[in-house]
Amino acid sequence: MKKLKASDIRQSYIDFFKEKGHMVEPSQPLVPIDDDTLLWINSGVATLKKYFDGRETPKQPRIVNAQKAIRTNDIENVGFTARHHTFFEMLGNFSIGDYFKKEAIEFAWEFLTSDKWMAMEPERLYVTIHPEDTEAYKLWHEDIGLEESRIIRIEDNFWDIGEGPSGPNTEIFYDRGSEYGQDDPEEEMYPGGENERYLEVWNLVFSEFNHNKDHSYTPLPSQNIDTGMGLERMASISQDVRTNYETDLFVPIIKEVENVSGKTYLKDETQDVAFKVIADHIRTISFAISDGALPANEGRGYVLRRLLRRAVRFSQTLDINEPFMYALVDTVAEIMEPYYPNVKEKSDFIKRVIKSEEERFHETLEEGLSILNQFMKDAKSNNIEINGKDAFKLYDTYGFPIELTEEIASNEGLSIDMATFDTEMDKQKTRAREARQASQSMQVQSEVLGQIDTESKFVGYDVMDTTTTITDLIKDGERVDSVEAGDEVHFILKETPFYAVSGGQVADKGTVSNETFEIEVTEVIKAPNGQNLHTGKVKFGEPSIHQNVEASVNHVERQDIKKNHSATHLLHAALKEVLGDHVNQAGSLVESTRLRFDFSHFGAMTDDEIKQVEQRVNEEIWNNLHVSIEEMPIEEAKAKGAMALFGEKYGDVVRVVDMGPFSIELCGGIHVTNTSEIGLFKIVSESGTGAGVRRIEALTGKEAFRYLETIQNHFNDVKASVKAKTDDQVLQKVTELQSKEKELAKTLEQRNKEITKLKMGNVEDQVETINGIKVIATEVEVSNPKEIRSTMDDFKSKLQDTVIILISDVGGKVSMIATVPKDLTQTIKAGDIIKEMAPVVDGKGGGRPDMAQGGGTNPDKITDALQFIKNYIKSL
Repeated sequence: MKKLKASDIRQSYIDFFKEKGHMVEPSQPLVPIDDDTLLWINSGVATLKKYFDGRETPKQPRIVNAQKAIRTNDIENVGFTARHHTFFEMLGNFSIGDYFKKEAIEFAWEFLTSDKWMAMEPERLYVTIHPEDTEAYKLWHEDIGLEESRIIRIEDNFWDIGEGPSGPNTEIFYDRGSEYGQDDPEEEMYPGGENERYLEVWNLVFSEFNHNKDHSYTPLPSQNIDTGMGLERMASISQDVRTNYETDLFVPIIKEVENVSGKTYLKDETQDVAFKVIADHIRTISFAISDGALPANEGRGYVLRRLLRRAVRFSQTLDINEPFMYALVDTVAEIMEPYYPNVKEKSDFIKRVIKSEEERFHETLEEGLSILNQFMKDAKSNNIEINGKDAFKLYDTYGFPIELTEEIASNEGLSIDMATFDTEMDKQKTRAREARQASQSMQVQSEVLGQIDTESKFVGYDVMDTTTTITDLIKDGERVDSVEAGDEVHFILKETPFYAVSGGQVADKGTVSNETFEIEVTEVIKAPNGQNLHTGKVKFGEPSIHQNVEASVNHVERQDIKKNHSATHLLHAALKEVLGDHVNQAGSLVESTRLRFDFSHFGAMTDDEIKQVEQRVNEEIWNNLHVSIEEMPIEEAKAKGAMALFGEKYGDVVRVVDMGPFSIELCGGIHVTNTSEIGLFKIVSESGTGAGVRRIEALTGKEAFRYLETIQNHFNDVKASVKAKTDDQVLQKVTELQSKEKELAKTLEQRNKEITKLKMGNVEDQVETINGIKVIATEVEVSNPKEIRSTMDDFKSKLQDTVIILISDVGGKVSMIATVPKDLTQTIKAGDIIKEMAPVVDGKGGGRPDMAQGGGTNPDKITDALQFIKNYIKSL
């Protein structure tokens, strides 16, 4: 067998399948595009679901890719095993309705055993098959020549993730030799068992059934092949090392950790776990951030934060107690650059984000661990599990992911009261958001749409009205020759001016009609073979195929959509200019009435940044930039500096929208011919959508004018209300009113104090000695909860050696405060006073030993609360 670097294995795989007529599909971002069912791209096939379920027909039916992926369901195992990873690469070859089992098996065998490629020893290879897959058995036995003993039947060899394509699979295993274990069925020492000797190197899925909604299985209209292997595992076999972590994908990272820590890998088992955790997690974090994810408290951002904090915690095993993970990014970038240059291109930004997160965690780690150790000590001494509320406090206050707390507790033989923890977490809904990744079903293939190959040309870049012909009608999932008034119908036109929803731009609406009928077009999407598929309702008449029609887009809406789409490009460029090159589009929506733009950024924009972005966009609108649109080879477009937009898929020839020199982007949408047509641009909101993604909503043209007009009307109302004669006087008048309001509030507060003093009389006379402690516990009258603090200050100035407890009915709610002289806090604590007293008035509270506050909802119990606290002090 050849000894190859991981980068050589990856390239060999791609080169082999290119020779076999496969189209190279570039590795897609780890953050899924247009797929809300996935938190991360978690397999090689995840980015190709649209081909497998028939929504889209690829340009070539044979595809090969090296796809980066993240899986987080086994995080707690990473570091403790030889091959568990959160980030990994899948090398895959796929056939969409082209070759099937015979060719797939022959390709896999040739790549693995041919001297030109991997040169594996054939006698070391075994396969598993599904018991009922007699075709696969014959191919392995008769075509490839494997003897019966090397073909193992396993019931679990069936790939099925719910509704959509499914089918049997066959796996290829490599025997690493007796030094990794002696054959023993009881110890699962056989191909397909859990062992270190027989390693799975290839999995071939034969996608031949539709898993239907009623859980029945029917043959697929188009049979597909999904096969491939994990790069990390193949590298470990090729390089003849015991685990994936000794391959050239991980060794340089581990060497850097050795340099930082002064420790040596493979010398101490506990320390080895830390080396593995750090090496694995920094790859995941680096790639995820380079693809647009950012640490946060929810969704994929929460996964990143959890991984980083887990790595930092394990680094303490190596006596690393300062930020260091960020310094490993350059090593990751260097290892992966041959196929993934993105990490190196964005390394400065990635390091900045990681270092910031590390510093933030180190600030709370020591205190949080100290608190957790106390929780664990208490749990052990009382032989109980850790309280769920305590676990939540660690999460909420100290940033400890619950999984991290569980892992630390588990190492000490303790469990956590998760029922209580989940109750505390109900508002944060972290687990509910992460549950998205459990729903990965594809759509069921539609044989009808997949078979429609009628040519259809989009002419909407140039015209909004055209004479054309209906070529295909689909009603209730079946092709028909005609439909009737009131029918919902899908149809294809020979030429169409209607834009199909894509790249964030909504579909055009309008009508398709002639003298005898009219269809109101409500939606347009891409059919599997690339045609624009129109959806509409027949208003009157009986449309039929081959009829000539007038297809007309709603002109007013189209013009407004064009303005908003072009403004989106200007906005993207302005955000990069103001905030930095790390800004990347993370989704968009372009409608006729507004635009919405999501982008990666690690914090809320300031008012000044929003103002700058808005100003830059308007400047480029007023600069009357000519919008040039042309098609060119993708390499030429990249050389020109064109920026790719999120969610777009690009072929060899691309469409370049040039608003140079300010913005040059690849885009298939419809745009104005000059930026001046946009007229006006106004940002109406900037907010966070979670996981390090910000959202801007904005208006253009007449909608922007109407928005500003509404603001002007509100301003005029304020102007009239404050009796300002000119616009310039409005701020002055408002400021004067605010000053007067503050003065009146101060006067009222002073008067209330004076009234309280008169009512209270001499406060020294009300001091009681309880249990040897001077105490005054009394009800006072205040107008708001803040005022009780200033009243307390007055009492303290006169009674510095006294425990003071004040309580008040403020608008039907109870406000309370307690202070204890510093020299008495060893005997009695203000926090304990409020904690004991608050429940009497149906409330809660707490604070420091010398000062505490609380509140309640039952003012009828104020007298009872005062008597209760006196008795409490008496009982000390």
